[in-house]
Amino acid sequence: MWLRLERSRVPEGSAIARAIDYSLNAWGALTAHLHDGRVPVDNNHIENLMRPWAMGRKAWFFSGSELAGQRAAVTISLVQSAKLSGHDPWAYLKDVLSRLPTHLNSRIDELLPHLWQPQG
Repeated sequence: MWLRLERSRVPEGSAIARAIDYSLNAWGALTAHLHDGRVPVDNNHIENLMRPWAMGRKAWFFSGSELAGQRAAVTISLVQSAKLSGHDPWAYLKDVLSRLPTHLNSRIDELLPHLWQPQG
């Protein structure tokens, strides 16, 4: 393989050696899309979903307390999971929050975004 040959030509410990080693160690993941057409070539879609949260990180750093930060993280996760499950996040949260007071604890999983069905 060309990459292995090139690796043998560069000095040990150099930046290019580390880059080639990284590529060789991750070769299976880097070429998975060649064996299965369902695997995307890149993860841009997921990175674009995360970008708004990364941009707000500095602002949220001062969320008031550690507990407030944890609550914000849970809310953000629920909103993004609802979007990934094809739901309108506002409708999801409104429905779930209205059901919570009377919903059985033993059936709480039904309210997770990937299992949620709007009450009709």
